[in-house]
Amino acid sequence: MSQDVFEAIAKALKNGEPAALVTIIKAQGSTPQRVGAKMLVFADGRTVGTIGGGCYEHDAFWKARNVLETRKPVLARYELTDDFAEESGLVCGGEMEVYIDPIEPVPPLYIIGAGHVGYQLSRVAASVGFQIHVIDDRQKFANAERFPDATEIIVDSVPDWLHRTEFPPYSYVVIVTRGHRHDLDALRALAARDLRYLGLIGSKAKVVKIFEELATESMPSECLQRVHAPIGLDIGAVTPQEIAVSILAELIAVKHGKVDIGKSGDDSTVQSMRWTPKNLKTP
Repeated sequence: MSQDVFEAIAKALKNGEPAALVTIIKAQGSTPQRVGAKMLVFADGRTVGTIGGGCYEHDAFWKARNVLETRKPVLARYELTDDFAEESGLVCGGEMEVYIDPIEPVPPLYIIGAGHVGYQLSRVAASVGFQIHVIDDRQKFANAERFPDATEIIVDSVPDWLHRTEFPPYSYVVIVTRGHRHDLDALRALAARDLRYLGLIGSKAKVVKIFEELATESMPSECLQRVHAPIGLDIGAVTPQEIAVSILAELIAVKHGKVDIGKSGDDSTVQSMRWTPKNLKTP
């Protein structure tokens, strides 16, 4: 049974599909499954394996679905009392603990812009396990010599490529192009996407200007509120190398649930300014 689960995990990771693994880590008394029994739960409700059936498996299933949302592991304890046994239809009277762990594929990082910051970010992000994708319209900058660790290098019109490309919902995307117009085009194509992380480089004044332009185009404010902008944690970064470190720090914080997408800008640990309609300048 565990073999089926392990094969399903390998397939999910290969296909880039998140899942949650439920494992019995402690069992005392009469329980329907022993320690080590596993069940894999997918976001669409599919399961592989079992931890014994009944109400407690049903409860663990929904906890696993929640783990897929929070990306934080959970320890659940069940006392298989007579009442629980009657409700679940199981004849047992023991105690059981299950550990529910999110299983996530290697996080893809799409770097929109192959200039100085994008180059530095690709180097440090690859070293901590991000899968690097680089997009730029200049082959002089976007090439394998400059980005040897990249899984994919795209030389194309950035807005055209973005508009025809689908991104997995667990993708991390940073917009670090060479200018305001390119940043605007990229954000216009990405702001409404379901992404794990979307960040935009630039000063607060530049960010507000870009957001104002998109708002006049009827971009929903809730889409702009999810953007991390200005990008990166506020560590006083100045050079491209330092800015890359600040961006990577924010990516890691989001990956581990330390920074919530859409969180208001009053979090002192985060530089990003969450935009609301009141940021609009009135005539």
